[in-house]
Amino acid sequence: MDELDALRAELEQYKSEKDKIRDVVGQIGGQTSLKWHHTLNAIFLIVVLGAFSFDLGRHVFGWDLTFIPPFLLLEAAVLLVSLKIIWMIHMQTKVDHFQFWILNTIEFRVNMMTRRLASIESAITRLGDPEQTPDDQTVDAQSQDTQS
Repeated sequence: MDELDALRAELEQYKSEKDKIRDVVGQIGGQTSLKWHHTLNAIFLIVVLGAFSFDLGRHVFGWDLTFIPPFLLLEAAVLLVSLKIIWMIHMQTKVDHFQFWILNTIEFRVNMMTRRLASIESAITRLGDPEQTPDDQTVDAQSQDTQS
């Protein structure tokens, strides 16, 4: 029964760590901010397409709007696209930083386990040669007795 309880405790610990990681990923642009990203993308798309189509219609149909200089909407749309690209680069940088942090943590853990494994191996070799069989040990003990 103790094994079953230990497995349940380990499963609960895994679930809590998974939830913590999900929260961290959500903070840097993961699933929790997905709805906000879709809304922002839709607004960008509507504004940019509206500006391009309105400016195109203005030139094709000859609309004369004196209060809006020519190409102002086109320039505004290009500015919005540039801002969107900058925002996407920023979000990708956050994701790259998170991935670097995870990989760095994994590397640290692997190095720590390698050091522990090396210390265990050295402890085993200090206790005796692990490849030596019990028959070899008696032969070695007898040869040491004859040399004395």
